[in-house]
Amino acid sequence: MTRESTTPATGEITHTGGAASTYDVVVVGGGAAGLSGALTLARARRSVLVIDAGRPRNAPAAHMHGYLSRDGEDPATFLAVGRGEVTAYGGRITHGAVESAVPLAGGGFEVRLADGRDVGARRLLVTTGLLDELPAVPGVAERWGKDVLHCPYCHGWEVRDQAVGILATSPMSLHHAQLWRQWTDDVTLFLHEGPAPDAVTRAALDARGVRLVEGPVEALDVQDGVLSGVRLASGEVVPCAALVVAPRFTGRSALLESLGIETVEQEVDGTVVGTYVPSDPMGATSVPGVRVAGNVTHLMAQVVAAAAAGVQAAAAINGDLIAEDVREAVARAATGERADDGPQAATGKG
Repeated sequence: MTRESTTPATGEITHTGGAASTYDVVVVGGGAAGLSGALTLARARRSVLVIDAGRPRNAPAAHMHGYLSRDGEDPATFLAVGRGEVTAYGGRITHGAVESAVPLAGGGFEVRLADGRDVGARRLLVTTGLLDELPAVPGVAERWGKDVLHCPYCHGWEVRDQAVGILATSPMSLHHAQLWRQWTDDVTLFLHEGPAPDAVTRAALDARGVRLVEGPVEALDVQDGVLSGVRLASGEVVPCAALVVAPRFTGRSALLESLGIETVEQEVDGTVVGTYVPSDPMGATSVPGVRVAGNVTHLMAQVVAAAAAGVQAAAAINGDLIAEDVREAVARAATGERADDGPQAATGKG
């Protein structure tokens, strides 16, 4: 067991040895969902610890969009501001990877980090996000989040009226070609490994001026640090300012699965696009005391939606804890014990 001490200026906690600390809530994941949840809990005078592995999904992107009042902000700046807000209300944040979480006989969980630290939690909020599994085309991973894109609502405006390619990897790519046509009339659909369109779909693509290129894509052509085109197996390079790919979305669910929570496949129009952890609208899972928020349970959520989900889950957790506090106070009163369940200082109880 270990104890954490707080660095006053940042709220970061460090490993000092000794007995484990117990928090009202341990939040696993320090992205938009996790930090928003932690902020809500800290403002509710709950002791909360955020454990952040430091692997934000949107790290490759220079800007995030569609978040009212934060449009165009650097994702790293967004998270730094969020961490400061959480710690300003007494929340604690530590860097680390969670190895396991074990339910305790008396309620709550013991959370073990990969570096050997243990912390206790009355409730868990898991906001571990997802992995984008990209097509195995040379250059795609290196340009991901820059000029290899997925979401038009995140990046469509920035490539408006430019030459945009769609790398077909599934039937959904045919839909993506029509979707991105809203932002530019210069769209090329590279059939690559995707299915050929039927006559009706082909007519719809032709009607909107979407060009089709048959044959496999060999690599991306990058000049002066930016995407300049798509190289075909034939050697031809088709000019493109941006390439759209559809990754497979896989929720980071290992911790949740270790608790017995199953993942399910996400289907869109009959095509499996990934796996996620199912939950109710307030983030409740099949295991009492464990809630989820963000991309681990909602694969399509943008930053603003993930943040909102974190707030909702946190409010539900606080409600759960209040109900538990009331039950314990009533039980103590029935035995003549003094009730001592006032607001906890936002620190771990050693």
